[in-house]
Amino acid sequence: MSFLKEIQRRRTFGIISHPDAGKTTLTEKLLLFGGAIQEAGAVKNNKIKKGATSDFMEIERQRGISVSTSVLAFNYKDKKINILDTPGHKDFAEDTFRTLTAVDSVIVVIDVAKGVEEQTEKLVSVCRMRNIPMIVFINKLDREGKDAFDLMDEVEQKLGLKVTPLSFPIGMGYDFQGIYNLWEKNINLFSGDSRKNIEETIAFDDVQSPELEKIIGQKPADKLREELELIDEVYPKFDQNEYLAGHLQPVFFGSALNNFGVRELLDCFIEIAPEPREKDSDTRTVKPDETKMSGFVFKIHANMDPKHRDRLAFVKIVSGTFERNKPYLHVRQGKNLKFSSPNAFFAEKKEIVDISYPGDIVGLHDTGNFKIGDTLTEGEQMNFKGIPSFSPEHFRYINNADPMKAKQLDKGIDQLMDEGVAQLFTLEMNNRKVIGTVGALQYEVIQYRLEHEYGAKCTYENFPVHKACWVKPDDPKNEEFKEFKRIKQKFLATDKYGQLVFLADSDFTIQMTQSKYPSVKLFFTSEFD
Repeated sequence: MSFLKEIQRRRTFGIISHPDAGKTTLTEKLLLFGGAIQEAGAVKNNKIKKGATSDFMEIERQRGISVSTSVLAFNYKDKKINILDTPGHKDFAEDTFRTLTAVDSVIVVIDVAKGVEEQTEKLVSVCRMRNIPMIVFINKLDREGKDAFDLMDEVEQKLGLKVTPLSFPIGMGYDFQGIYNLWEKNINLFSGDSRKNIEETIAFDDVQSPELEKIIGQKPADKLREELELIDEVYPKFDQNEYLAGHLQPVFFGSALNNFGVRELLDCFIEIAPEPREKDSDTRTVKPDETKMSGFVFKIHANMDPKHRDRLAFVKIVSGTFERNKPYLHVRQGKNLKFSSPNAFFAEKKEIVDISYPGDIVGLHDTGNFKIGDTLTEGEQMNFKGIPSFSPEHFRYINNADPMKAKQLDKGIDQLMDEGVAQLFTLEMNNRKVIGTVGALQYEVIQYRLEHEYGAKCTYENFPVHKACWVKPDDPKNEEFKEFKRIKQKFLATDKYGQLVFLADSDFTIQMTQSKYPSVKLFFTSEFD
């Protein structure tokens, strides 16, 4: 198959939502259609001892939440689909923001009972900022929830989207009978039996046909006709260009747990979703059909396999083909590297691939060369943009609880920080180590992983800091900067990359510092340089 054909068959997307809206379950069901798994395990269902395929870290199995982004690939109707399943929990938002730099489109999952939740708002605003095409999937229709029109209003108001339904529920909760698919003009009836893998669909060209009453009953049929008329009047017609530009969001309804409405979503998705898109670097815009390879690291995961101390750097291929054993330039380090076993993923199963195309995600074994945001090229000096590190919101001293294991602790902290799980600051005064995270749950994850993966134990102590500010003086030699360093020395630290950071205890301190030392600039994010 030609290079261009391979690009055209790729669809790389992320699934985002608030925790518990059913994101991991939806991922499972999509894999079921791709023939990638035989029986999907719902995350909450303890009767099936099988955990969800995409949650592979022990702590995720115990908690029933996803804490690290997993990458899954499968083929469906001659398209190659790459899914990036992201953690919904807000304590892991940073991982999700970075993942959004690697997707070409997004599916937003919304719980029918809870509607739009806070975490969804944050993530969708990041997608809107980047004009990423979005499809909305309203999940859990077999439960009592809000009215379909009210939900769509809420999506428009809270998320600032412009929606148009491409499928619509017949009834809700207990009265839920099925879905009318506006995209394909057919009805999919719900039997309520989730053991059946795939439901039957009845084609319907004409909703006015008296057949409709026979199938769903008089009242629901009348109601459906009314609702479809209303949709026709109120919502814009679906326009693919508008959707691709990020200005129009199609909505699908279904129940991922009961495997319902998922096929409609997938069939429409592969027709309308974007192929791999171009990406900006610091020197130019890179198009996928360029022949020279380029890609960037958006995630690093240590110890995918606890038996072997391996780190995997996840690379999104932006242009050209990535070939096994071919040397590529690691732009930041200025050296050529070659990879003898690049991996493609199916949750925790990995296979070695000889060639990858734009849109694909490749896992490269890493001995410590990579940081998040690194760019690989065939020699061109450029860096892809837009993978920032955010100022943490929680800070704690980290102490070694077992002096015999100091080396293991240092190594563990070092590797977990490379993954971007949290940020490490070393105080200039006494070299004590402070860990900053976006959410408090990360401290547990770090403690758990240090003990189970590195054999090191740690304890924490509170450290009253409000924000970390990266410091950029106009002139490092001037007196003002020297005075700033002398007065604030107790609160100065360096981050993992040796950049100076001011740990401020309140907003007031930040304002005062900025007015007192105008030539010392403070920043709340660090673009990874």
